Amino acid sequence: MIIFLFGAPGAGKGTQAKILSEKLNILHLSTGDILRDELLQESKLSQKLKVIINSGSLVSDELINDIISKRITKKDCKKGFIFDGYPRTINQANYIDIFFQNNQLKINYLFEITLNQNETIKRINKRSFEENRADDSIDTIKTRLNKYFNDTVPVLKHYKSTQPELYFTVKGDQEISIIHSEIMKKLEK
Repeated sequence: MIIFLFGAPGAGKGTQAKILSEKLNILHLSTGDILRDELLQESKLSQKLKVIINSGSLVSDELINDIISKRITKKDCKKGFIFDGYPRTINQANYIDIFFQNNQLKINYLFEITLNQNETIKRINKRSFEENRADDSIDTIKTRLNKYFNDTVPVLKHYKSTQPELYFTVKGDQEISIIHSEIMKKLEK
């Protein structure tokens, strides 16, 4: 089973992905974790990634796509996986759609956890305070939200129009257990 999980920063994607991963016994693949794992490797790809990150530049769609496609072809992904935070751009979505087609992979479910902007900011501020996360300053939050609306919302529209039968929205302003229950109901149909 392959699940794509979308939502604005703070919507609860990571939380739901972890719960689903344990419940369904499939991998939770977060872009950040995949990039961190790649940095630990001794490969040309990891060296390229280190140079980009050390220079303060953003990792290109092309490089992220290479790293993601390399990761999902590993043996531990054969039973399925949950993408959390990928694809984030329309270029990434187009790439992964073609990659899936060429490798006989199929998306089974696409979930969007929705959350209004005020609640998003409130949650991220709370998380920042509780977890002392440096990436959760007000300016960073605004930048991440703008990136989400400019880059990822077109991805959501893409999948809503190309695979509407697989696309489900869940309100993110509910208890974690209720969100999980709503997702599980869709998976059990």
